[in-house]
Amino acid sequence: MGGMESKIVLGHESLRIGSDKVDAWVTKVGGHVAPVKFELPNGTVEPFSVAPWAEENPDIPPILKILRGDFFCFPFGGNDEPYGDEKHPIHGETANAGWTVISHTESGIQMSLDTTIRKAHVEKRVWTVPGQAAIYQRHTVSAGEGPMCFGHHAMVKFKSPGYVSVAPFGFGQVFPGEFESPVIGGYSSLKPGARFDSLSKVPSNDGAFADLTTYPAREGFEDLVMVYAKQDATFGWTAVHFPEERYIWFSLKDPRVLSGTVLWHSNGGRHYAPWSSRHRAVLGLEEVTSSFHWGLAGSVAPSDAAAEGFRTNVDLNPDQPLVVNTIMGVVASNGFEGPVFDVCISNQGIRLLDAKGCAVSVELDVNQLFGS
Repeated sequence: MGGMESKIVLGHESLRIGSDKVDAWVTKVGGHVAPVKFELPNGTVEPFSVAPWAEENPDIPPILKILRGDFFCFPFGGNDEPYGDEKHPIHGETANAGWTVISHTESGIQMSLDTTIRKAHVEKRVWTVPGQAAIYQRHTVSAGEGPMCFGHHAMVKFKSPGYVSVAPFGFGQVFPGEFESPVIGGYSSLKPGARFDSLSKVPSNDGAFADLTTYPAREGFEDLVMVYAKQDATFGWTAVHFPEERYIWFSLKDPRVLSGTVLWHSNGGRHYAPWSSRHRAVLGLEEVTSSFHWGLAGSVAPSDAAAEGFRTNVDLNPDQPLVVNTIMGVVASNGFEGPVFDVCISNQGIRLLDAKGCAVSVELDVNQLFGS
């Protein structure tokens, strides 16, 4: 892979990690993971999105300048409203501030950040494993205290149509507010606050229903929905099957740590800068413990999901670190039809199945999801 020096990649200083199956970059500011190339038997795939203005350096917060791939949010959300005397930036300091590199090898990187608005020590580890087309991440938060929301903000670029699926969920809702305002040039299509039991039938503003299992769709709109894992779930997943490109992207989590998934459909519905209707065919698949993208104040406040017992925040304990693990990767989908119907843990990793029972296997160290 060459040296361990940083390099300007798509406008931002980044550090390279990888293996025989992965070529990935991690930004020093914000810790965003992208671009990432995965090697599969049927070719190279690059699923993560990078903002079209990445090299323009507009006068906007760091997170929006860099906006790419996946990054860790602490707290998750817009944070427009302060929580007590805490006023956090969009998706927290972890997504905006500079990280200190602790160690950097060809296969992985370890970084740290001391947050100042809510004092805590955060360690980030991103690594790869030879022979596996996957990125492992672990974020460990120590010395923090008080309520907090957090999560990952993965963004997938749909270069071709894809089928979207999530693990069985116990609560689904469209963002219960004005996600975008036409007054400033933003447009949404789904019915605010509407509840749903299936991604295939979500109420729209026009009285009809939208099928969120296929994307890109609803061109010219930005929409946000959220689902919470069933309360007895011990393994969680999100997947996108790209039949034309013959691969499946997947994200794995422990739902006892990351209770929900935010799906952000970004398809040209923001006409204001820097978006300027350029951010299209991108789907945020964001594994979180939060209440939508409201941020800390909104995730601590009462909500429909919290009223039904779904966790929207955690109470940090300075004597017990918070450990957040994810695995994101890809697998060739030869013979697969339609959306991923189920994902289950196997002896060697995971098995992904379609509705007809066709299965593809992925070798992974799934135990890393539950480790510390």
